[in-house]
Amino acid sequence: MKNDTSNQNLEHQAAIEKMQELVKHNSMCLFTTLLTELPLHSRPMSIAKVCDHGNFWFLSAGDSNKNMNISADPRVQLFSTNQSDSEYLTVYGKATITRERKKIEEIWTPIANAWFKDGIDDPRVTVIKVAPEEAYYWDTKNGKMISMIKILASAVSGAKIDDGVQGVLSVN
Repeated sequence: MKNDTSNQNLEHQAAIEKMQELVKHNSMCLFTTLLTELPLHSRPMSIAKVCDHGNFWFLSAGDSNKNMNISADPRVQLFSTNQSDSEYLTVYGKATITRERKKIEEIWTPIANAWFKDGIDDPRVTVIKVAPEEAYYWDTKNGKMISMIKILASAVSGAKIDDGVQGVLSVN
């Protein structure tokens, strides 16, 4: 049986660029903490940035359950999906929390005011950095429109399609 998905593992800069590309279309993810407990502790979070080192950055309240969970166990998993373009990403890594003012200013957006009553000066504002240890992605070779045409043609003809791409993303 033919594999209908090709593997394209990416390393270093190519991996970082792929993560940045996948996140730019949809900056929301499920941020999961306490990975050894069931049910998993997941919540939607907005990814503020994927920097040039491949780290994921988030704004968070210092008194949140998420921050408390990270203090107890820094291992986290991020799940991102962009259904409109059939792009998917999962990232496992270690999270650290900081109150570094320069980083807060760098990733602050006006929408964050909805969560912090005193805005950027709210004493609850923290920044979470997730340093990826393992990442995996699923994508299409030609974008969603071409993929849909190929799927329809395959359904009519019975031929297998080869339009998926997946792979490991290694930052280090």
